[in-house]
Amino acid sequence: MKIVLVCYAGMSTSMVMNKMKAAASAQQIELEAVAVPVSDLDDHKEGADAVLLGPQIRYALDEVKEKVENKIPVLAIDTRDYGMMRGDKILKDTLKAIEEFKQQ
Repeated sequence: MKIVLVCYAGMSTSMVMNKMKAAASAQQIELEAVAVPVSDLDDHKEGADAVLLGPQIRYALDEVKEKVENKIPVLAIDTRDYGMMRGDKILKDTLKAIEEFKQQ
């Protein structure tokens, strides 16, 4: 599974990404995750199963959905989960969104 996390510069989102990777590993889920600035999304969206937006750029939700042509789920990470670095919760929410998206 591939998840692209997007924010302004990719810094704080990198920490969330690492927490998500640790949670995935603990659940024996193979996860490829990258944290990139929104300006680099086009270079990383290929093969992604979901795109997650940091709370600071949730305003770009519709724009990002267009960039991925609404072919995969695009979610804004919950501000509290992001701030508390709850990688396990963010991963759980993402897996649920991917499953629901597939059923549409």
